[in-house]
Amino acid sequence: MTKGIVRIGIGGWTYEPWRGVFYPVGLPHRRELEFAAATFGAIEINATFYGRQSRASWAKWAGAVPDGFQFAIKGSRYCVTRPRLADAGEGIGQFLAQGMSLLGDKLGPLLWMLAARRRFEREDMAAFLRLLPARHDGVTLRHVIEPRHESFRDPAFFELCRDHDVAVVFGDDDEFPCIDADTASFRYARLQRMRETIATGYDEGDLDRFASMARAWGEAGRDGYLFLINGAKVRAPSAAMALQERLGA
Repeated sequence: MTKGIVRIGIGGWTYEPWRGVFYPVGLPHRRELEFAAATFGAIEINATFYGRQSRASWAKWAGAVPDGFQFAIKGSRYCVTRPRLADAGEGIGQFLAQGMSLLGDKLGPLLWMLAARRRFEREDMAAFLRLLPARHDGVTLRHVIEPRHESFRDPAFFELCRDHDVAVVFGDDDEFPCIDADTASFRYARLQRMRETIATGYDEGDLDRFASMARAWGEAGRDGYLFLINGAKVRAPSAAMALQERLGA
């Protein structure tokens, strides 16, 4: 069996507290993406949740990162906050048409984060998953759902995701349930409980646990994406590097 590729990353690359802590003193801001992409295997872009990005931006981002690097893209809020997910078709089309296909093979999974109040409704979710295309402009797409309500801990939800090769976020979070479900040809984790009092964000035991989880994904032939996101965000780069060291990535 071919091992999967595991990529460790952070959320975004422009964050003032990282300057002088993660980014070297004096590094021009325009080179921060280049520096972060040389350090990590992936970055999750959050800005796409709030608004469209220009084609020029997508092309610039593609040119700033090395081969093998991937961006994970958060899906538009206008698609996932409507009363019925089944009505998101037009919004999904507009979201995909903004130019992200310019990333080519540097385009990683598309993350669809559901509202915390949204409960699992089988038919509505089934209709939404049918709206998610497998390809766009000749580029293969991977989709991942982040449910944030306990009702999604349901075999019927997992079955729907398996039918469409859609991953379910493993979310280490203080507020929302962690639903650990193997539903796709890849896995996706968002690790959000870093503490500023710990230099690496998470303690040694947690980092070892996440590394073992990621290693098992790769050995099972699954590509894996693990992002250090919230909590003490200033610690995200050091946490991601500590996790990479454990995996030899």
